[in-house]
Amino acid sequence: MSNAAISIGTRTLVLVTAIAFAAEMARADSPQAAGPVTAADTAAEGSLAPFLDESRFETQQIYTGERFPNVIVAVDGTVLAAWGNKSYRVRRSEDGGVTWGPEITVADPGFQGGGAVVDERTGEILVFVEAGHPPAPLTVYRSKDQGRSWTAEDVTIAPDVNGNTPSMHMNEHGITLRHGPHAGRLLRPTRSYAGGNQRAAWPNHYTNAIYSDDGGKMWRTSAPFPAMGTGEATLAELSDGRIYYNSRRHLSTDGLNPRRRHIAWSTDGGATWEDLAVSDELPDGDQDRDYGLMAGLVRLPVKDHDILIFSNIDSPEGRKRGMVWASFDGGKTWPVKRLVTEGSFAYSSLDAGRPGTPSEGWIYLLFESSGATMARFNLAWLLDGRDVKEFLPK
Repeated sequence: MSNAAISIGTRTLVLVTAIAFAAEMARADSPQAAGPVTAADTAAEGSLAPFLDESRFETQQIYTGERFPNVIVAVDGTVLAAWGNKSYRVRRSEDGGVTWGPEITVADPGFQGGGAVVDERTGEILVFVEAGHPPAPLTVYRSKDQGRSWTAEDVTIAPDVNGNTPSMHMNEHGITLRHGPHAGRLLRPTRSYAGGNQRAAWPNHYTNAIYSDDGGKMWRTSAPFPAMGTGEATLAELSDGRIYYNSRRHLSTDGLNPRRRHIAWSTDGGATWEDLAVSDELPDGDQDRDYGLMAGLVRLPVKDHDILIFSNIDSPEGRKRGMVWASFDGGKTWPVKRLVTEGSFAYSSLDAGRPGTPSEGWIYLLFESSGATMARFNLAWLLDGRDVKEFLPK
């Protein structure tokens, strides 16, 4: 082989190597390299910085009458506020919650089942509508256009180990798992009413969850939450793939305090729950009765951090004094809280804005207060002038 041939081959090798290196760098800078990516081709988890912009907090009433909130953020950043116990309706905001479109009726009649789920892999949204207060017939509706239109579909929900098919009402929204062997799984909290909601049935009530690995067509039911007398739960996936489950408890059957939130964990994608504990910090409704209150919960979509936001009331009596709390260690401690309103505050739901969309950096709180009020705020407002580094794990 001639020297010229060797020289050309070397230049070719250098060029090929440079192209391969550039391609590798492009992959390293892509959303996929940073972690899971949604159907909108944006990172599911991003930077903490957008939540720490100038302190912001604002509210607006978006429904009058009726009850029962769920708020979710579609993969493109569209915020959906779901509402209603007579007809199930949604309103959409495409500008991060500045303005809201007209009410879109999904089902009339229709009873809010909670647990609305955004499938981050397809961008589709599922909502659960019951015919009345459960136990009641269920219809699942799917939207493929960020909540503009909805189609009823047949789904299968397998009964739990006790032979009970779960009811939906009235739980916090569901999630798409992002980490570990069950990534892509849809998971939402559910409950068993033991045949009815009368007080005599409460000792046999329990919460659980349903999960789907095929986009919401076939659902399996988890093991029961390890405490009876529970209902209306929340859940969030942490960055290591564990599921944090936080439940209302309206009746204690084991001597544990029913006026504080009950906690359990899953290490198998929501199939089973263990390590029951009672929160020392998070109240469950007004503290003058053993009854509890539906709460909101969301993990901020921040890579490598487990910042949870929780909503409920901090009231010695009556459903008032709405509050939000923040945990920076995945629910172990809740060192930060701030008052949302001194006035009426009942059921609530939380979600967070998505990276690279108009919703980025916002936290959305939809709560009952003479209708439905939407609050949007950021972590800077919740910190109220304190440095987030004071709370982040070292």
